[in-house]
Amino acid sequence: MATDSATSVGKCVDAFGSSIGMPQLCPDWVGNQIFWVVVTVIVIFFVLSRIALPRIASVLAERQGTITNDIAAAEELKAKAVEAEGAYNKALADARAEAQRIAAEAKADIQVTLDAAIAKADAQIAAKAAESEKAISEIRAGALESVKAVATDTANEIVNALGGKADAKTIGSAIETRMKG
Repeated sequence: MATDSATSVGKCVDAFGSSIGMPQLCPDWVGNQIFWVVVTVIVIFFVLSRIALPRIASVLAERQGTITNDIAAAEELKAKAVEAEGAYNKALADARAEAQRIAAEAKADIQVTLDAAIAKADAQIAAKAAESEKAISEIRAGALESVKAVATDTANEIVNALGGKADAKTIGSAIETRMKG
């Protein structure tokens, strides 16, 4: 029986049932191996082409769609950001212009108030200066009269002390001449 199984298997097995060399290289089995390789390749081809590759293609298409949508959304957001930045810059410029206008108005109002206060103060100073000048004039006039009276009395006393007699008219004219310069 052992010989029957040895002859049925082929030349690649010796009389004791041990194989001689690699069974893949046995020329009796090459046809059978080629058949199963072809069947396996065809099965793999159909599995890949009908199941795996369509799924991979749909995932890639979905990714591409997502990427395209994300890029479009990013460009739209970028355009909105540029528009918002422009609006912000315009609002900032308007706010600065408004602040400068308000500051100029406030400065003008303050200047008007200041000018009115200065005019009022100048008027008060002028009035007080006029009063002071009037008072000084009166004091001068009074002092001049007092000096004339004192000078007249003093001159009269000096003339009398020296043993002379002078009339009031002569002494008055001498004092007037001396006071004029």
